[in-house]
Formats: sequence, C-alpha cells, structure tokens
Amino acid sequence: MSDDQRLDYPATQRNRAPILAVLREVLPSEGTVLEIASGSGQHAAFFAAALPQLRWQPSDHAPELLRSIASWTLELDNVAPPLALDVTRERWPIARCDAVVCANMIHIAPWEACLGLLDGVARTLAGDGPLCLYGPFKRGGLHTAPSNEAFDHNLQLRDPRWGVRDLDVVAKAANDRGLAVDRVFEMPANNLLVVVRHQIPGQA
Repeated sequence: MSDDQRLDYPATQRNRAPILAVLREVLPSEGTVLEIASGSGQHAAFFAAALPQLRWQPSDHAPELLRSIASWTLELDNVAPPLALDVTRERWPIARCDAVVCANMIHIAPWEACLGLLDGVARTLAGDGPLCLYGPFKRGGLHTAPSNEAFDHNLQLRDPRWGVRDLDVVAKAANDRGLAVDRVFEMPANNLLVVVRHQIPGQA
C-alpha cells in the first residue's frame, strides 16, 4: 500500500495562483499563517513553497484530510504538521498566529462555522494581521453572477444550512467581534478575497 494519501481537488489547482498574488500583497513579511479548512493540502503546499519566509500551519477537522495535507506538505520545512481544528470549538489548538487564510469554507458549512471562525480569529490573530477569506459572496443581498446563484441553490439542496453568504452580513458579524473588513479583491470565477483585520480604536 502506498504512503501517498494526497487527494487532488482540480478547483484548488485553478484558483491557487490568483489567491497567491493577493497573499503576497497582504500577508506579513514573517510569522505564522494559520490556514483554516486546508482541505486536500494543495493550497498549503503551493503557498508555503512560494512564501518560504512564512511558517504555514494547516488545519482541518476531517482525519482523511489531515492525512492528505501531511502527504502534500511532507517535504516543506516551513509547514507544520496539520492540526485537527473545529472552528466552532471555543478552544483552538493554537494560541496565536500572525495571519489566517480560509478558502471555500463558510458557504460549505453551517452559518455557525462562519461565526466560530470569526470568534477564533478575534482571539487568535495577533496585531494587525489579516484574515484572508476567499470564496463566493452575495453583495447587498444579491448574487453577483447567475453561476453563483445556481451554485447557492445546489448547496442548499445538499444541506439547507449551507449557502453563499452575504458579505454585508459577514462584515456585521466581524464588527460585532472587534474585526473589520479592510479590503475586498475581485477574483476570477465570480469569487472574492476579503481581508479582515482587528478594528483600529475609534474605527466605525
């Protein structure tokens, strides 16, 4: 039996370069990046190899995904062993990090997972480090493309607790936790990369 337990997600291969371009702009010059919902581990391997000055901490809640992540990142010195992390738990298995990256999670999970993510980021993220949140979003309550509307419908057929989130609602939940949307990047395939940081004192 092969020790290679790498899963291969084609969408991850397609979106990794545009995401990396934004990460190069917004991530700190050094420190630890916590990746939430690392999935197959392909993003972790690609981003960590491209950003060797950063220490990458992948995580996921599914054991089979942890094995895939470990296989993808085995030979990278700046990637830590993946953590089993459920964002809805009050205690995360990491006390502090300098940035958080989370791609394609909050729409394929109950709303409580988005709130848990924001709660954990508020506790764990150091200084003015960014939360980089990638995926499809509604804006002003409306879908930004027919393909996103169809995708949202499909998600809710699979699980009525899932669905494309409204950026305004996510931003309000972030504000309630002392976080604020800093920048929004338009990405290919009608996705966004939303950068969230701790609010500056006095910031609305």
